[in-house]
Amino acid sequence: MIYKIFRSAEWSDLQAKGQTLGAPIDLADGYIHFSTAAQAAETAAKHFAGQDDLWLAAIDETALAENLKWEVSRGNALFPHLYRALHLSEIQWCVPLPLRDTGHDFPENLT
Repeated sequence: MIYKIFRSAEWSDLQAKGQTLGAPIDLADGYIHFSTAAQAAETAAKHFAGQDDLWLAAIDETALAENLKWEVSRGNALFPHLYRALHLSEIQWCVPLPLRDTGHDFPENLT
């Protein structure tokens, strides 16, 4: 599984349209940024610090096939990048990502 953090408006827009090309950073970079389970908390801390009203979506990366590229990014780690629209039907689940005093509260079952 790979993960995408959505702001509430982005998640609502995806639900309404059935697909998305991502957040403004994704549009600027030309691909949709995802994180692995091990990378998700750091992504939230770096790019969404102090932001409430977020959603965490899980996607089975095998469903994205050849359009998903693993590329070197932050800390020389490989990050998954999608070079096409993400379809709502490709999301396995999506849950609120609450903000606590210590940061965002991720589900325990990330794999």
